[in-house]
Amino acid sequence: METPPVCNYEGSDYQTSFWEEGGRAYEDAVEEVALRRLLPPGGKRLVELGAGAGRNTPRYQGFEQVTLVDFSRTQLEQARQRLGESPRYRYVAADVYRLPFAPGLFDAATMIRTLHHMAEPRLALEQVRRVLQSRAVFVLEYANKQNLKAILRYALRRQNWNPFSPEPVEFAALNYDFHPSTVRTWLRLSGFAVRRQLTVSHYRIGLLKKLIPLRLLVWMDSVAQLSGDLWQLSPSVFVLTSAVGETPNAPEDAFFACPACAAPIQDTPPELVCPACGSSYPVEGGIYDFRLKKG
Repeated sequence: METPPVCNYEGSDYQTSFWEEGGRAYEDAVEEVALRRLLPPGGKRLVELGAGAGRNTPRYQGFEQVTLVDFSRTQLEQARQRLGESPRYRYVAADVYRLPFAPGLFDAATMIRTLHHMAEPRLALEQVRRVLQSRAVFVLEYANKQNLKAILRYALRRQNWNPFSPEPVEFAALNYDFHPSTVRTWLRLSGFAVRRQLTVSHYRIGLLKKLIPLRLLVWMDSVAQLSGDLWQLSPSVFVLTSAVGETPNAPEDAFFACPACAAPIQDTPPELVCPACGSSYPVEGGIYDFRLKKG
């Protein structure tokens, strides 16, 4: 089965150019506030989907094991350099539409700044639900098309697309903004119950970031975040959900599953071989590579 296209950051210096040198200290800090408010203090296994170079990973200290998933191997290499070779971390290169994990494996998941690259968000969310235990926590961030800037531009006829309409808008190739009600519907249909919403990055304006001290701007945003259950008008929205319905818990010795046929796979580096279909997956430099070759 062919899967949707994937936005690949292979070879990108995104962590350095965008976050460390791109004037994004405000955005990073307010996202940390949102994660601290929504995530439980700890747990057993958390999967970080779209982990990139591991910017958020140190914020999951309360979890016994964190699995970083990204389609880009070079992003995971950067994460491994930042985080080290601790047994707490597993690095997995994989397609979110074919997650290589046993059902019900994780008790928590995050997907931050990742859904906006998904051409088929429902498929991705269904995969996340499949690998989560019943009542597991899932924190999702998405880019909100119904933000104040978009509403103003639409009112002034400076943009064609309607920020109030439910369909996604693709403003660049594999870059989407979503309507909050649409995302909530996808979550419900995928087996998640929305528990709390936070609106984030209200003051993502270059002039404000220059004029207002960072600590004050972050405090202002932290207060504004609390309006998230009432309305969603910021460019970024964080949603706390829990997995509903029954999920078979993974056996103690089951971790990986073949992304091609879903059969369990033994963890046998430097190569994992599926006993059902014969597909093989290399482990190099501490990174498991489950990306299926196209064609």
